[in-house]
Amino acid sequence: MEVDDIERVAVLGSGNMGHGITEVVALAGYDVVMRDIEEEIVEEGYEEIEWSLEKLEDNGVLEESPEDVLARVSTAVDLEAAVEDADFVVEAAPEQMDLKKDVFDDLDELASEGAILATNTSSLSITEIASVTSRPEKVVGTHYFNPPVKMDLVEVIYGEETSDETAETAYEFVESLGKTPIYVRKDVNGFVVNSVLGPFMDEAAWMVSADEATVREADAAMVHRRGYPMGPFELSDLTGIDIGYNVRKEAGRPIPPIVEGKVEADELGRKTGSGYYDYEDGDGPDYEKGDGEGFDTLRIEARMVNEAAKLIGDDVATAEAVDTGMRLGAGFPEGPCRRADREGLDAILEKLRALHEETGEDRYEPAGYLVGLVESGETGEDAGKGFYEYGDGGDRSYHAIDYELEDGHLAVVLDRPERLNALNRDLMDEVVHLLETTPEEEVRAVTFEGAGDRAFSAGADISGFSGIEPHEKEVTELFEAVANYPRPTLAKIDGYCLGGGHELALACDLRIATEGSEFGFPEIDLGLIPGGGGTQRAMRMLTDARAKELVFRGERIDAATAEDWGLINRAVPDDEFDATVEEFLEDLLAGPPVALRKAKRVMDAGREADLRSGLEMEAQAFGLLLGTEDHEEGAAAFAEDRDPDFEGK
Repeated sequence: MEVDDIERVAVLGSGNMGHGITEVVALAGYDVVMRDIEEEIVEEGYEEIEWSLEKLEDNGVLEESPEDVLARVSTAVDLEAAVEDADFVVEAAPEQMDLKKDVFDDLDELASEGAILATNTSSLSITEIASVTSRPEKVVGTHYFNPPVKMDLVEVIYGEETSDETAETAYEFVESLGKTPIYVRKDVNGFVVNSVLGPFMDEAAWMVSADEATVREADAAMVHRRGYPMGPFELSDLTGIDIGYNVRKEAGRPIPPIVEGKVEADELGRKTGSGYYDYEDGDGPDYEKGDGEGFDTLRIEARMVNEAAKLIGDDVATAEAVDTGMRLGAGFPEGPCRRADREGLDAILEKLRALHEETGEDRYEPAGYLVGLVESGETGEDAGKGFYEYGDGGDRSYHAIDYELEDGHLAVVLDRPERLNALNRDLMDEVVHLLETTPEEEVRAVTFEGAGDRAFSAGADISGFSGIEPHEKEVTELFEAVANYPRPTLAKIDGYCLGGGHELALACDLRIATEGSEFGFPEIDLGLIPGGGGTQRAMRMLTDARAKELVFRGERIDAATAEDWGLINRAVPDDEFDATVEEFLEDLLAGPPVALRKAKRVMDAGREADLRSGLEMEAQAFGLLLGTEDHEEGAAAFAEDRDPDFEGK
């Protein structure tokens, strides 16, 4: 079966995951039936979908009415009625192996012969679930993250007998839902995200249990020094301390004493009112920025990197899949493989070996894949290769941007939709590298846009700059590279254009935005000012009063106001956006490259000079252009009443 053959989907379960997956499937345009064991339970799930769709509509992110989406959702209690015509079945029953095996035993009898049978599980064996069927090659894991409507990641997991055709169709089906899938090619405990996330909480718990640190020190260090969205204990309180406890117990792994003590005391986190922090009489996580000084963050990160290396070395997942999973599934500011390459794999290995020698604990034993990389001299970014390639040429892998060069148009996509395309060091470095290494003669114009449907870029990812020193050049290098690029640049703005994203747009030559876009410099609310040229470019583009209003107040303005002020070239309705951009691009791509380059240089330099100097630069450039082949072609085309064909000579 191919993804185009999927027309009807069945979701078995109407709880948090079941109704969430049902909603996602319906939003993608599929007819879907949601089934549970009692009518009342199904109705509760249906009402949750209704409520969620109304919220999406209120937030302006629903492209059709809630009624139109709900028209594609039906409910059932009878299992046979739910699955007999389904092309793709997603089981979303509670995480109990016996229960899931009972469901799949029934599915094997009731579902059509060609149907793909998927299980939504975060930890249970796909192979064991599939073992009760006569068609294990048709069984695949699809681990959605909670809540499915908001979370972009889905792990697509092979059982031992899952066919490539089944897994590939499941992968493409997930993509058709607007989600980001990653392959988990072997049925390992914890799959990718939970395998790598485990040491984040586990190692911190061992350190606190041994009185080597406090809860607050660990959380403060990992959040404020290393940029993670939550500390390990804060995260454990949120997810439930018993969840991690049960996962460790099921896997046969030792349990840190502090975890065992909390479970025995029934202090399981937020859901019980207390855990590592007090949520009833206290303020919950109350660590402060300075609490984490001196905490050994490398000890935790080395273990996460080691788990990632095990997965890669065992052909469970690629480095790209691991990093994508941790960014989208765990909210990490960057993937552990990319971060390890920047820190140096030799430092990671040295840390693990020292801990292993000191304690004799198996959890510190270095993965063979990691050892092999280091011994081969592939120690990361500085060496040119680690988990990733870092060549100086066009063969470099990009992880935070996507791009395409076709017919002179270099289209750059800021590809961090899970962070509203916020700028981090990787993204900024990759844009600079792309501009520096793409042959200039192959480019006639560059466009920048944001992935997803919510933001061009919502600003700088503060967590992505953890540990950066003040005044480091890399903070401004991106904006200078874009502003000084010799070809015309255009920002395609759809959604939030704030902070650093706003500065990137201002560094471009032209800006076109949808009417729903928003612009602003919110840095003042953080006790900062724009640091990528925003203050200076705004002052040169706007009146002093307008520029200072933007910076001083930190308020957002809409696209119509931005156009009225002269901040952007056009504010257009959504349905006119692509056509307007195309009109601009056609002129830029068909225009004379040499003259456009000279015009950009003269206009930018002349803005900084007095009028006399600017006029002299203009006259010099005009004189030089008179001798170009492009000018001869332009004059000939004018005389012959045809469109010119400029070659940049």
